Amino acid sequence: MNSIKYLVLLLLPLQALAKDYNVLDFGARGDGISKDTEAVQKAIDACSNDGGGRVLIPAGKTVVVGTIFLKDFVTLHVENGATLLGSPDIGDYTDNTFRNQYKNEPHMDKCLIFARDARSFAIEGYGTIDGNGHPENFTNKTGRPMMIRFLNCKDIHMRDITLVNPAAWTSAWIYCDNIAVDGISIRSRVNHNGDGLDFDGCTNVRVSNSSFDTSDDSICLQASDPEKPCKYVTITNCIFTSKWAGMRIGLLSRGDFESVAVSNCTFNDIEDAGLKIQMNEGGEMKNMTFTNLTMKNVPRPVFMTFAQQRAYVDSPEGEYPPMKAMHNFIFTNIIADNSELDKDAAFYITGMPGHYIENLIFRNIQFTVPGGGTAEDAARTDIKEYTLDVLKGWWPEFYLTGTLPAYGFYTRHVRGLTLDNVHIYRKGDDARKPVILDDVRNFHIRGVYVNNQPVVDGDIVSIR
Repeated sequence: MNSIKYLVLLLLPLQALAKDYNVLDFGARGDGISKDTEAVQKAIDACSNDGGGRVLIPAGKTVVVGTIFLKDFVTLHVENGATLLGSPDIGDYTDNTFRNQYKNEPHMDKCLIFARDARSFAIEGYGTIDGNGHPENFTNKTGRPMMIRFLNCKDIHMRDITLVNPAAWTSAWIYCDNIAVDGISIRSRVNHNGDGLDFDGCTNVRVSNSSFDTSDDSICLQASDPEKPCKYVTITNCIFTSKWAGMRIGLLSRGDFESVAVSNCTFNDIEDAGLKIQMNEGGEMKNMTFTNLTMKNVPRPVFMTFAQQRAYVDSPEGEYPPMKAMHNFIFTNIIADNSELDKDAAFYITGMPGHYIENLIFRNIQFTVPGGGTAEDAARTDIKEYTLDVLKGWWPEFYLTGTLPAYGFYTRHVRGLTLDNVHIYRKGDDARKPVILDDVRNFHIRGVYVNNQPVVDGDIVSIR
């Protein structure tokens, strides 16, 4: 008996620390119709003011809200069977939630869940946050609120939650530090450019054990501020399906990127690229590894560009950023099966004349391609450079160059390239070469095979 009393005494302080703030106790109806924004915000405010705890969205309830503000030490806990549902009325979303970092897209400035300068908070639970972002509710004309935006926050946890139906991006993490995302599921297909997790100028980021089905980039690393680097990022054990890229690194790239590790992930039915790595706006990008990846129906398993482009955030008209450096990337243990796609399937890496992507290693690659390239495709020498006159204020996308004269690897303006133990399996005939090196300096080719036969003289073309 004494031992039981002693155990109870030990547990009492732990129970006191885990104080719950049920939104129903603050006036929420949870009927899926009534607007419960005020009640939910009262629960969040009380929780933070009392030193922290859990704000509960209880099981079996659908709680409708407009914009809510997360605060220090608050864990928003959506219980299994509960839904936090975005209001279908744009008037329920406030204007004081910062902005979308891409200029000329103010229709995405508003958001459902916002935090600014907050620390040590979390979103968790086996329930669902539903943005209710269907086109009948939100358009570019009315405004399309993002689901989540965090600005200048630190010590953030998101786990075991399902995020669905945002009207725009699912989340934007801007200049945040120490982020852990684990075991979440994102489905963002009901409206346009539904990115999954966008980390802009963030540091110490860990994403693991999560799945993505998105209408735009599933995970995007960006750096919109030259003073805010994106670095120390690990992504592991994730599953990606997307209408655009599985992972995009860059585009917004005024700041630096470094120390990124991606491992043990699968990419399936990606319409643009599995790994889309693009340095455009004056930062430096370096020191990244990508290992143990499987891809199915991913036209460009790796698509890398080093180009020059006017900044996508506000900048003086006509001002173009310098081209600094893009170097030190390792890709190992990758299987990519594109046998069911068309001929526009290749690893595509391109710098600019005089501006090289440097120090690339591709090792232990198995790549299955359909074939189908014609003699006309093979003879192409007009592969456009991603210069300012070609881009014309737009992004360096694949469609600007079109079908490549190689069906395996097309690399251009690269200094320091290693292809080691690369196996290309070609299903049908193809008049193109398996590998073309165009202005590639200091390359090392060892063990490249086509249909289990070592490549012969002429199969790898080097152009200077």
